[in-house]
This record gives sequence, structure tokens and C-alpha cells, in this order.
Amino acid sequence: MKSITINGSKRESVGKVATKALRNAGRVPCVLYGGGEPLHFSAPELDFSKLVYTPNAHTVEIALEDGSKINAILQDIQFHPLTDRILHVDFYQLFDDKEISLNIPVKIEGAAPGVLNSGGVLRLSKRKLRVKALPANLPDYIIANISELELGNKLYTSQLQTDTYTILHPDNTVVCQVRTSRASIAKEASAVNEEKGSEGTEATEEKEATPQD
Repeated sequence: MKSITINGSKRESVGKVATKALRNAGRVPCVLYGGGEPLHFSAPELDFSKLVYTPNAHTVEIALEDGSKINAILQDIQFHPLTDRILHVDFYQLFDDKEISLNIPVKIEGAAPGVLNSGGVLRLSKRKLRVKALPANLPDYIIANISELELGNKLYTSQLQTDTYTILHPDNTVVCQVRTSRASIAKEASAVNEEKGSEGTEATEEKEATPQD
């Protein structure tokens, strides 16, 4: 999995006044958990653009001023309710021998026969899936191959499991499916109504043509 570098500076003070001063200076207060005592630091707000404003999943390398580097993942983030500026970020430290859970985006691959040949519509039910794995085995994305999906078929999480990571969803969770399009449903309904109308007209004409006693 790709990693993004966050340049951090340890915080000497964690009070409200110091936190406000950091934000006014364009820096984000952060806390790193998972490595014993929480590590309080700050980082430039611009460093978070490629980490936060993207659909992709990334690990993080926190590079501190003393030269130390810590691998982590984004655990939680708080935004200002009006300006959407980042107010606070929590990270969780990674260890090579300890599994972690992370949301991974789903990438569609192939072409579904149910769409190409039967006029169906592909519906993606899960844009991200939560997986558990060692840091080295975390994928950039999970491939959902739809090459065999006919009209009405579904692709389940049980079909995407691998030996390198575990998908933390029930096996019957639908990832994507090929459904009949609304246009096709409307067309069929219209055809049925026309057929009924035609049968009604024929019945009326037949009744009028029948001689009365």
C-alpha cells in the first residue's frame, strides 16, 4: 500500500490556547496512539490534502523533527462544521507483526455480459470494504471482477477473499450486481399495457360484431 509522509513537530503544550495558535498558523493538532503513551504533535494542514481528500487508502509515515519516523494509519479526523477545515487528527501506530483493520476501496474490473448483451445496469453496493491484515499485506484496492455477471447475478464478498487479508463482512454481503434497467422495466410494462389494451379492443370489436337476438 502507498504511504504518505506527514511532517510532524512534537507539541510542548496541549492546552486550548496553544491549540488555537497552531490552527492560526496553518497547522493541525494530532495525536498518535498505539505505541504506549500517546504522542502529541502538529503538522502542516497542506500535508493532509493527499491523505484526506481522496477515495484511495494510504498508510502514513510520520516524520518528526528529531529524525524519527513512525508508520501509522489515519484513525479519526474532525472538521470544522462551517469551514470544513481540519481541526484534529488521530493516528494509530503500525507494527509489522500486528494485524490492523482498514477500509479499502473496491475497483471494478472487466465487462459484465449482463450489461453488454442484456441491457442490464451494474450497481456497486460497496465502494469500500473493511479488511484485516498485516501492514505489509494491505492492498491499495480490492478487485471485483465482473466478467461473468449475467443479468440478475451478484458478486459476494466470499468470492473476493484471499490468503493475504480477511474481509470483515459476512460472506453473503453483495459487492455489486447486474440489475434490469428502469428503461427496460418501463418498456416491458408499456408493452404489457399495450397488449392488454389491444386485447380489450379486440374483445369489444368481437362483441359489436356478434348479432343480437
